Amino acid sequence: MWSRGSGSFPSSNVLHSQIMNAMENKTSTVRYPEFGHHWPGMWLSSFLISLRLFAHLTCSVLSGAGDDFLSMAECQYIIKHQLEALRAEDETHVPGYSQAKLYPGKSIIRRLQSKGILVQMFPLHDKEELKRLSFSWYRTVRLSLQPLDAIRRYFGEGQALYFGFLEYFTIALLPMAVLGVPYYLFDWENYDKYVLFAVFNLVWCTVLLEVWKRYSATLAYCWGTLSRKKAFEEPRPGFHGVLGLNPVTGRKEPVFPSVSRQLRIYLVSLPFVLLCLYLSLYVMMIYFQLEGWALSVYDEDPTLWTEVLTYIPSIVYAVVIEAVNLLYRYAAEFLTEWENHRRESSYQNHLVLKVLVFNFFNCFASLFYIAFVMQDMLLLRQSLATLLITSQVLNQLMEAFLPYWLQRRRNKKMIRKVLRRRAIEEKELPLAEQVRLEADMNTYLGTFDDYLELFLLFGYVSLFSCIYPLAAVLVVLNNITEVYSDAFKMCKLFKRPFADPAGSIGVWQLAFETISVIAVVTNCALIGMSPQVKAYFPESATQLILWTVAVEHLLLGFKFILAFLIPDVPKHIRVKLAQIEFESLEALKKKVNHLLVVFKLNRNGSEKQLIELKVRQSCLTDQQSPSDPIRPF
Repeated sequence: MWSRGSGSFPSSNVLHSQIMNAMENKTSTVRYPEFGHHWPGMWLSSFLISLRLFAHLTCSVLSGAGDDFLSMAECQYIIKHQLEALRAEDETHVPGYSQAKLYPGKSIIRRLQSKGILVQMFPLHDKEELKRLSFSWYRTVRLSLQPLDAIRRYFGEGQALYFGFLEYFTIALLPMAVLGVPYYLFDWENYDKYVLFAVFNLVWCTVLLEVWKRYSATLAYCWGTLSRKKAFEEPRPGFHGVLGLNPVTGRKEPVFPSVSRQLRIYLVSLPFVLLCLYLSLYVMMIYFQLEGWALSVYDEDPTLWTEVLTYIPSIVYAVVIEAVNLLYRYAAEFLTEWENHRRESSYQNHLVLKVLVFNFFNCFASLFYIAFVMQDMLLLRQSLATLLITSQVLNQLMEAFLPYWLQRRRNKKMIRKVLRRRAIEEKELPLAEQVRLEADMNTYLGTFDDYLELFLLFGYVSLFSCIYPLAAVLVVLNNITEVYSDAFKMCKLFKRPFADPAGSIGVWQLAFETISVIAVVTNCALIGMSPQVKAYFPESATQLILWTVAVEHLLLGFKFILAFLIPDVPKHIRVKLAQIEFESLEALKKKVNHLLVVFKLNRNGSEKQLIELKVRQSCLTDQQSPSDPIRPF
């Protein structure tokens, strides 16, 4: 079991020396008496620090960084990883709790939480660091960019990349917003002028995502996480199965048949998702019946009240969409957890796929129906504006104002104590009171919902830009308030989350790129359906369809060519990565050669070990030979 003493996390100098010793002796362990646990030196790279990341750090950093060798977020991630890696082997129950049975291969921490023995596990906020971060982040209104490096040091790379993407997305929307205002003020019936705006939007979507790849690669390189995904990925904490031996690592870990997982996915999860899509379609048809009834009432008696009535079905439908999305999210999480994925990346991919398919259908199916079945552009513009504005208002209420109000009610007594102590700002709260205060805070569930919100906003902007150009303006205003509200939530309303190391926004990059491809088809079809374009083909609807498809294919081809021409990683970073790769291989070759010399001199090893060393030497020589240098371009 994990035992925590009264000591603190070891300093970076101690950590550095012990890591170096562990790297010299592959069988040694790094022991921290404060935590009463052994860390095998040969597996340090599997959870945070790899040889590639060490090569990224210069000798001056290692020797002069002091306690900044690892950030607070990285220290917390190491502790969390080791806690979650604890799995039962021969134990039958938790010591002192005979009712809490343990099963081989299952996570001990998860078992303690399910039995109520371990109520919560979270890191405490550092008041001084949090105060400095708050003043440079959201407590003062300024035109400067967010302090992404400070956010990364305090919360980790995952949160820093989200806020970086939110900031980048907001700035990238400004050209669309500036062009959208005059287009919105012109006559709606003239669709010819929207052709250029739609083409600009499609090019903008491509450039936006490709430039973000380069920017995120730069951030990840500076933070040392750009190559992190290449490392071996360990089992996620929730993964369970019969305890077996991993043939790659040689360590004990749970084993779960892949066939069982596939059966759960295709026989349970997939039918459930299809059923939810059918129910969403049924709710959408009820919305259209209410919309038709409201329009008939307005046609019979066109007054102010009946005009207001025409907006009620759209507002109610938007509220229903948000509620159904929330319920489906819980069901998708349960199903994905039940599927028992071994890797965290696989778990996230399946969860994101389930949620994105349903949310896309639930939010945009009615708009596609109005656009391509009913072909009512005025109703499409009205529905798009209503859904966009209503969803933004609901998100702000649910994400910022409601949690703030609920927390003030729950913690009313504790907040009064805090307010009484504000007169002595230099004096910190006692540790016990700080723990009680933060234990009652809401738990931060990660960046999933935040990225999902940006995904839907990106869809509203890109899919129907030629119908409602003002959408970019509304999204910019929403994102500006989102930056401050999300920062306030992270610092004041939520427990401090454990760090989530990341080198990119992951599967969300693919989700945004998919939306940009669908946007090409949608905008071309909307322009082809306009009366002005139909006037050019008065006798043949087939020619109109063929010309629309041809233009759509040309724009898609241009989009893919543009994406190909813009490298995902900047040139100077590719060069540095190639240098790191070269230096790492050279260091490994020297190490292998040194071991060969020692082995031959001492002659205390077996012939099998000698052959293994020679094979490693040959592989390293073949991997990087003088006649085949690394090509970074």
